[in-house]
Amino acid sequence: MSVLYTPEPDAYDEAIEPDGTPRPPYVGLLEALAGVDLDALAETVHGDVRRHGVDFGSGEGGEPFRLDVVPRLITADEWSVLERGLAQRVRALDRFVADAYGKQEIVEADVLSERVLRSCDHFEPRLVGLPAPPVRVAIAGLDLVRDRDGRFHVLEDNVRTPSGTTYVLAARETLDRHLPGGLAERRRGVDDLLDTLAGTLRAAAPDGVDDPSIVVLSDGPSNSAWYEHERIARALSIPVVTCAELSVSGDRLIARVNGRRTAVDVVYRRTNEDRLEDEQGKLTFVGSTLLAPIQAGTVTCVNAFGTGVADDKLVHAYVEEMVRFYLDEEPILGSVHTYDVGVPEVRSEVLERIDELVIKPRAGFGGVGVVVAPHAEQEDVRRVAHELSRDPRGFVAQETIMLSRHPTAAGGRLEPRHIDLRPFVLLARDTASVIPGGLTRVAASRDALVVNSSQEGGAKDTWVLS
Repeated sequence: MSVLYTPEPDAYDEAIEPDGTPRPPYVGLLEALAGVDLDALAETVHGDVRRHGVDFGSGEGGEPFRLDVVPRLITADEWSVLERGLAQRVRALDRFVADAYGKQEIVEADVLSERVLRSCDHFEPRLVGLPAPPVRVAIAGLDLVRDRDGRFHVLEDNVRTPSGTTYVLAARETLDRHLPGGLAERRRGVDDLLDTLAGTLRAAAPDGVDDPSIVVLSDGPSNSAWYEHERIARALSIPVVTCAELSVSGDRLIARVNGRRTAVDVVYRRTNEDRLEDEQGKLTFVGSTLLAPIQAGTVTCVNAFGTGVADDKLVHAYVEEMVRFYLDEEPILGSVHTYDVGVPEVRSEVLERIDELVIKPRAGFGGVGVVVAPHAEQEDVRRVAHELSRDPRGFVAQETIMLSRHPTAAGGRLEPRHIDLRPFVLLARDTASVIPGGLTRVAASRDALVVNSSQEGGAKDTWVLS
């Protein structure tokens, strides 16, 4: 192998064994890349992404999708476990959301305290007691990380407005046009992703509606995932609308599409505003438009309003118990251990060990405000310790997982970069479909631990080997 690649000893390397030899699935890929001008390939891929309009961001701040030329490989045996674990977890999360707005049996059983549930920023009191839609969490995008021993853990659960499904397709299509031939002969496809999404949206329709009218609800070009909204709408032959194009007539939601008024049964909501109520308890613009039809049961929203209780960072600490409580099964996938700092004795323990932990704003997203204490400046650690002590409700602490590394093209050579995995689970009533692989997210620089696109991270195509 003429491409020099030296893994770092601080983390599990996805492609290289501890003794320096390639892991078996990566032998062919690394040999093929050894004869490639990586700079030229990266430039070609970058140009392809630009030509096809695959971007992330909004308005003048939009940037081309950052796609690395080296795919990530996951073996069939590994994926078999992940697939079952992901489906199990999302079924439990869906049951939890229904319960949170229903009988709250998990609180009655003292598995999750009322304090935790009621303090969720995305708990929606107006939904309590309303008839439940067929599925609350129709689309989930979980964040998985691999520890030093190669074991996968769930870092976060994203079920409000998970994005990235069409970026999976864009990554696959782009690399298939430019990587050396013969590499993808034993790889599961993702061609049916949009068909599965279409089926998921149809299955979310109110009871008795067999041929639902569906719209994608977007903020328009100002939304960072506008590329995705447009592509989904085109592929599924459904309109993309903004709130300004919605109205209510009686108990029906009406969309104005090409000058015509159309009754809507299913809203695939992709707006930045994901709450019915604002912090003062007043209806948001989105909420004021959708609440009455939701209450009447004439329209369903994907994902349902109120699902934010399931991706709350403190609730994450209890998901394994949810699996046991709702499904009577042992969790297949473990969570990264999360500490409830609202409990005084736990908070004391966290403050004593804060130099070893990751501190996250409970309602944050995109990696903003996260302090990875072992790699942070002491001033930042002291600041976040003070903020946590003053407002324990606003933070969680997690054990530090050194994210695995993967060979990544940089400056004409392969360098190790930290990665995570964003797989997607689509839930249609009792059927959970897990998209093979999902999107691997990669840090922008050698030492960066944050992989989010909003923090200048990139992505890799993810191959599940067959």
